[in-house]
Amino acid sequence: MKYGYIRPIVQDQQCTHQLNELFFDTLFKEAHGLAKKRTELEQLLMTVQKDDELFVQNIAVLADSLQQLLDILRLAERDQITIHFVDEQLTNQTIQKASLLQSATFFADLQSKFLSHSSTFTLQAAKQQGKSIGRPRKTDANLELAFSMYDSKTYTLYDIKEVTGISKSTLYRYLDDRSTLLSDDKE
Repeated sequence: MKYGYIRPIVQDQQCTHQLNELFFDTLFKEAHGLAKKRTELEQLLMTVQKDDELFVQNIAVLADSLQQLLDILRLAERDQITIHFVDEQLTNQTIQKASLLQSATFFADLQSKFLSHSSTFTLQAAKQQGKSIGRPRKTDANLELAFSMYDSKTYTLYDIKEVTGISKSTLYRYLDDRSTLLSDDKE
């Protein structure tokens, strides 16, 4: 039998560009792009049998890490299943026949894709939950104190950091922002 598996990924969060030109006996579609609770993938892996074929748009759709990919490839080899990776124009058999240099290059690129996918969906989930992303801003009172200490030219950057907790690089970033604002006000 021919199976397809799709799920939201960074480049196709609505799954509208995955496996459009292919026909399947059964298509499994994951509801989210997160790494956890991939129930459709679990169901698919429990369903496939010897000589079945599985089609995915690319490796990042199927796996979230190199370890998960290796686990799935081992399972496919054990159960004699062929997995087709459409974008990469590979199957699980052709991956196994690659040279060490080809494999190392391929897996280094793949690791980068996994990290990008994971961080994108994790950030989106955090934003949807109303969580603040990134470092918190310094308080205005603390910044004003740092600015006045800096402008007085009587304190070292170390002194400013000790009093305000604002590092040299952060202080310079805020000073650059302040000078940009001041120059915009003059225009």
